[in-house]
Amino acid sequence: MTATLGGSVELLERALCYTRGRLARVDDDLLDRPTPCEAWSLGDLLAHMEDALDAFTEAAGGEVVVHGGTRAEGRVAAIQQKACALLGAWGGPSPGDVVIATTAGGLDLMSSVLVSTAALEVTVHGWDVGRATGEGAGIPAALARDLVPVAERLVRPEDRGVRFAAPRPVRPEAADDVRLLAHLGRT
Repeated sequence: MTATLGGSVELLERALCYTRGRLARVDDDLLDRPTPCEAWSLGDLLAHMEDALDAFTEAAGGEVVVHGGTRAEGRVAAIQQKACALLGAWGGPSPGDVVIATTAGGLDLMSSVLVSTAALEVTVHGWDVGRATGEGAGIPAALARDLVPVAERLVRPEDRGVRFAAPRPVRPEAADDVRLLAHLGRT
């Protein structure tokens, strides 16, 4: 896992660049298409991505408050704007850790871990967007290689069936993008 905040921000920048390319293929006619996320349409996924970008940007202020409720339909322009805000927020002075406030209490998270988590989320959902739009571009090898240890550290058995499907089997010599996606339950 990227150990420094600077390294995590650089990883996030590469993730945003990759995902920006996937978002370029989205138009309103595709919002009802299914995604690799079971029971989610492309419109649902874009709304989730917009919410996640808001939360990761809020975290640069030192605290995230988890809000429940409905999601508005996401828009590519809004996501792109929020992605730029996210990178800008973490490019300056940031907290040493972030408190994620929930109804059950707070959870302290090191900034570098949080930003690496953002990079993982942005990348994998970018891949999901690409699949929903019919694009076949894989995750760049270096980005996937750097995200594999992030995913292995962050996705725990208790996340299976809730946030992630069961891991998929892969050959030992499989490419890093295949290993990353298989670990997250995608093929």
